[in-house]
Amino acid sequence: MGDNASGEDYEDIDWNTEDELDITPSSVPSAVTTAEPIVSNGEILYRANYASHHFRWSGSWSGSDAAECGSSLPKHEKALLSLANMGYSIEEASAAMDRCGPEASIVELTDFICAAQMAKTEDVFFEEEKPNISLLNGVLKKRKLYELKNWEKKKRKGLLTEEDDLIRLPKPMIGFGTPSDSMVITRRTLPEAAIGPPFFYYENVALAPKGVWDTISRFLYDVKPEFVDSKYFCAANRKRGYIHNLPIHNRFPLLPQPPRTINEALPLTKRWWPDWDTRTKLNCLQTVCGSARLTDRIRKALEKWGDNPPLHVQKYVLDECRKWNLVWVGKNKLAPLEPDEVEMLLGFPRNHTRGGGISRTDRYKSLGNSFQVDTVAYHLSVLKNLFPNGLNMLSLFSGIGGAEVALHRLGIPLNNVVSVEISEANRDIVRSWWEQTNQTGNLIHLDDVQLVNGDSLEQYARLFGGFDLIVGGSPCNNLAGSNRVSRDGLEGEQSSLFYDYFRILDLVKCIQGRQQ
Repeated sequence: MGDNASGEDYEDIDWNTEDELDITPSSVPSAVTTAEPIVSNGEILYRANYASHHFRWSGSWSGSDAAECGSSLPKHEKALLSLANMGYSIEEASAAMDRCGPEASIVELTDFICAAQMAKTEDVFFEEEKPNISLLNGVLKKRKLYELKNWEKKKRKGLLTEEDDLIRLPKPMIGFGTPSDSMVITRRTLPEAAIGPPFFYYENVALAPKGVWDTISRFLYDVKPEFVDSKYFCAANRKRGYIHNLPIHNRFPLLPQPPRTINEALPLTKRWWPDWDTRTKLNCLQTVCGSARLTDRIRKALEKWGDNPPLHVQKYVLDECRKWNLVWVGKNKLAPLEPDEVEMLLGFPRNHTRGGGISRTDRYKSLGNSFQVDTVAYHLSVLKNLFPNGLNMLSLFSGIGGAEVALHRLGIPLNNVVSVEISEANRDIVRSWWEQTNQTGNLIHLDDVQLVNGDSLEQYARLFGGFDLIVGGSPCNNLAGSNRVSRDGLEGEQSSLFYDYFRILDLVKCIQGRQQ
């Protein structure tokens, strides 16, 4: 996707796209980010980049001196020297190297030091007295001290290995099972801290940089991710990780189940589909689409060779088809998916994104950042028997309302929904859907997760008894493999908002636990 930066082959590229192709480009080095002031209601707030490292170069050596000295040092001493120049103490650097191993990169070492520094923070949630909500609102609550200590102790004693330390993607990517899978897992043991209420459900891209899912899992009470590719639910690939504390038995799919192949989903394309295009599934649906200039160039290339283009032409065409999800609409003619076709593939009602009154380009962007409804509904289906009279939901990073649509299609009444979404267009889409489907509950819109605090959460708890479900998928702009510009992991400006999901979830657990 990033091979041609000129933009001639596509329109309105959004390099912070959520979605990854099957062939994942190489990641780029992490960038250094800083706190960014935001003016809100006359007060200066700070957008905290909780996982970033603020490098402090001493500047005491010249480049030639450092190079000459570094060239004569062993590899591990070079790493110690680099970390010391960044401002870390020798003790921190040595501990990181002991923990991560001699082959660890500087990025991995600094990630470990940051996690270790966070672990030293006082654990305010385990005081017997009423928590000081004002302390919790403005700052990220660090990972629970005793859990990190135990994890480090096990690692030092050899109870954990490097293999245990990294969460690896399963093959096939079916999570605890899919509707068509005969080997469904129906039992698991959750860590005690993860057990609800409330239920929580978190989603993000599966193909994140190394160590990201380990970090997310540790913050979300050590619950292991359920990795699922939505190709088992629809006609498009969409590899995602889900961390939740929901039951996993008695799941059921939405009916009717969606078509599973391209020809079933888009039957009018079958007539024009050449034998040498063997695709049966579309690639991950993106936030952008191929341009008319690209499809015209492909048409001319095919017409030049007639009905049997040579292999190199076939390969070129198939590469572009996979990259941009192009489908056949005529002889030698390809076209990108229309927004309503993307809506259908993702499980949304037809013209769902038209409700926002936005452009075609913005519809693609909103859809590319959304849930695949059938996949999410399969996971949430266990709530139908638990909440026959409906539930209260806190929807963080709501987007175009994938979780809301999934629950509605499952027949679970939405009594009260607090939806937090920064995009005004997306908020309009959800509001329009809410009205068109004649929802009888209350929909409350907020625009910034960073401004959600303990006072407002306590107010909602008093107003309607708290939340039964907290759903969210924080921005994956800095996680997705297709982003070759700023793939900074959880240090990135957008993806670091994951820590706000955890902050708010922990606040709700604390407030509702105290009330109960």
